[in-house]
Amino acid sequence: MYGLLGVMTLGSVFPLYWMFVVSTTDSATATSLPPRVVPGGNFLHLAGLVFDIVPFLQAMLNSLIVATAIGAGQALLCALAGFAFAKLSFRGRNTLFLIVVLTMTVPTQLSVIPQYLIISELGWVDSLTALIVPGLMSAFGIFWMRQHIAHAISDELLQAARVDGATTWQIFWRVAFPLIRPAAFVLGLFGFVTAWNDFLWPFIVLKSPDRYTIQIAIKALQSSRDIDLGLAMSGSFLATLPLLVLFVFVGRRLVSGIMEGAFKG
Repeated sequence: MYGLLGVMTLGSVFPLYWMFVVSTTDSATATSLPPRVVPGGNFLHLAGLVFDIVPFLQAMLNSLIVATAIGAGQALLCALAGFAFAKLSFRGRNTLFLIVVLTMTVPTQLSVIPQYLIISELGWVDSLTALIVPGLMSAFGIFWMRQHIAHAISDELLQAARVDGATTWQIFWRVAFPLIRPAAFVLGLFGFVTAWNDFLWPFIVLKSPDRYTIQIAIKALQSSRDIDLGLAMSGSFLATLPLLVLFVFVGRRLVSGIMEGAFKG
């Protein structure tokens, strides 16, 4: 079993390592057979070109702002919506929740045009607001939190808080949210990583180089005629480093949150 897990781990890590190898050599390495496995000494030169060609640091900052806002927003707002669907009684609750679940069956690409028209009417085109606001909620996040809250929090606990005079907001914030914090943290991390890696929507709404996110900056490294794979891989590796650092610091908490809370039931 450990041998199988080791092979699977190597298979998962090798593409990242190979991306680093290409980013230290040149484009020819990407198509060489067998693949080169020894890094070269060209990484600093290519990384310097990345920062010279596009405003890469600004793009990383923009991605950090967008991803952090979306991650935090989904953790809180989806928890609120999940709490309402799981523990509050109101007319049409089940119907509304069914509609939320059904939206997950609609391909993301189908919502691009109406979403762009709304953003255009609001005057948010070519702004980070156009990336943040649509991502603050997700149907999957609402479903995730609703299922967790329904099984993790007893009705008797909430009724006791109500008897003590707590309002609905106080019940959520002081009683329910501390209990579901691990699941909300995992959802926020998923939202952060998804927003960091998103390409399609930022590519549509962003026009100015100083507002590029990290994925659009990598796209800007490519010329209209050919692709310098060494340069592109350098940018991709630099864009992946923050996620690797994040996983090093919160990986244990991510795994424990999934095991202890996210799939409880």
